[in-house]
Amino acid sequence: MKTHQFEVLVVGAGGAGLMAGLYASRTAKTAIITKLYPTRSHTGTAQGGIGAALGSQEEDRPEWHTYDTIKGSDYLGDQDAIEFMCNEAVQAVYELEHMGLPFDRTPDGKISQRPFGGHTNNITGKPVRRACHAADRTGHMILQTLYQQCMKNNVTFFDEFQAIDLLMVDGAAAGVVAVELATGEMHVFHAKSVIFATGGHGRIWEITSNAYAFTGDGPSMIMRRGLPLEDLEFFQFHPTGIYKLGILITEGVRGEGGVLINGKGERFMEKYAPKVKDLASRDVVSRAIYMEIRNGNGANGQNYVYLDVRPESVNKYAAADGRLNLDGTPLNVTGEEILAKLPDIVDFCRVYLGVDPITQLMPIQPTAHYAMGGIPTNMYGEAISDENNTLVPGLYAAGECGCVSVHGANRLGTNSLLDLVVFGKHAGLKAAEYARGASFKTLPDDPTEFARAQLERIRQADGTENVFDIATKMKKIMFDDMGIFRSGKGMQNALEVIRDLKRRYQHVTVTDTGKIFNMEMMNVWELGNLLDLAELTTVAAIARTESRGGHSREDYPERDDKQWLKHSLAWAREDGRIELKYKPVVITRFEPKLRTY
Repeated sequence: MKTHQFEVLVVGAGGAGLMAGLYASRTAKTAIITKLYPTRSHTGTAQGGIGAALGSQEEDRPEWHTYDTIKGSDYLGDQDAIEFMCNEAVQAVYELEHMGLPFDRTPDGKISQRPFGGHTNNITGKPVRRACHAADRTGHMILQTLYQQCMKNNVTFFDEFQAIDLLMVDGAAAGVVAVELATGEMHVFHAKSVIFATGGHGRIWEITSNAYAFTGDGPSMIMRRGLPLEDLEFFQFHPTGIYKLGILITEGVRGEGGVLINGKGERFMEKYAPKVKDLASRDVVSRAIYMEIRNGNGANGQNYVYLDVRPESVNKYAAADGRLNLDGTPLNVTGEEILAKLPDIVDFCRVYLGVDPITQLMPIQPTAHYAMGGIPTNMYGEAISDENNTLVPGLYAAGECGCVSVHGANRLGTNSLLDLVVFGKHAGLKAAEYARGASFKTLPDDPTEFARAQLERIRQADGTENVFDIATKMKKIMFDDMGIFRSGKGMQNALEVIRDLKRRYQHVTVTDTGKIFNMEMMNVWELGNLLDLAELTTVAAIARTESRGGHSREDYPERDDKQWLKHSLAWAREDGRIELKYKPVVITRFEPKLRTY
């Protein structure tokens, strides 16, 4: 066992972790541990842009961004936190620019912006250019920029260290136990403040845009220490994933004029969102695609439709919508312009589909994309332990593993990158501030005991169960019964299957008994995280007898503000029970009303 001591410890090196580490390191001795190399983190896959009301190319206001986010959340987002995020957005983007992030530029040198789903001019109701972008590699550029800044600021990195357990002493965070993958050795990271920035858990579902590393590690460690998780029933399905693969096709394609086409060759979003059409919020568009497929309008009789960004189509539909250039002239998009603005998307489709988006239609289907729920925090990233918003001393979370909640029941595109920049920064600042006034807690004699017990159980499990078989069955049942549309009967079936899989999981056999890069054992441990989160997600969803945002129930199709305008908190108790409690949504300026697009 090796021990390291830092004032602030960050777990995870994506955008939120790097932002938190960067700001904490300015006043505190800071380390970041990550199971991947930082530049391999999932933030690098974010494509289309980061939202901020800069008004670079047309009028925009932070209060419009605030309202669109509240409306997009189906009124489940906490309005004080949303207003804080949207007001911070402009400065956050300029900070990234000053760090060296190479945003695309307008001819007069301003940061270029594109339309995105759910972002509107609140006066006209029409789409507004709010997404600041670096081609379709915006997340990649943010990741690279922040990593460089952390290196410049002497943040200590521990790459390829798998965190296994959160250390708590007298109800306060005191560090983390991690396995060094290269050696199999246990390391204790003793800290005054701990920030979780471990990302999402989309690998629960069969078709997902999420990387293999997205296995809910942070929320699972929190859950095992008796703390709750918030709003797990809300998981976003992005409308446009590559058919069968789930690889993301950015909303920026529709921001650049792309449209959705069914198997009959019809543009169908006019039926579901007559005002903004293809730029409605993601939950609306995903449900529309599902309805088209269910009504027999899928392409070639299959479970997909098309995304059309061929220049002649973009120009035709722009004319039909009355969409013009900023100078009032008709759009005349060329193939070269599409390639320049969406180079990675064009490349993905050519490589994985054998389709050239400049001349052909892209086959797409909704893909499990983003966790709106996670570790409950306030707007400064401080973790919360109950429905009364009691703070957990020294514990913080930011990014997708956290739940502020600014996304509520449905996240607007571009707000994930904004979330991790704004709340990563403030989690880092708060963690460093707490560390200045705190002392190191005295750790137990063997701080690795709980972590070792988890891994020893995996090593010594008896039986012939196969981790791949269990994972495959989990993903299929979750996609079938806990996907875009849900019902009480289907979700109850999913819960029974998940609980049976959890029993089978206790008998998974690990063939690799070595210590050096024993990824088989790590994969088994990660599957345990996913199964736990799948169970909590399903229990919370069964209890919520309404439809809201990403949680659409066919047996309860209406939103029920009287009963369900509240956040769920789920605890996994030691006796195996899952306990649900609730806390109110923060309403400041905007009373809930029915959403129209």
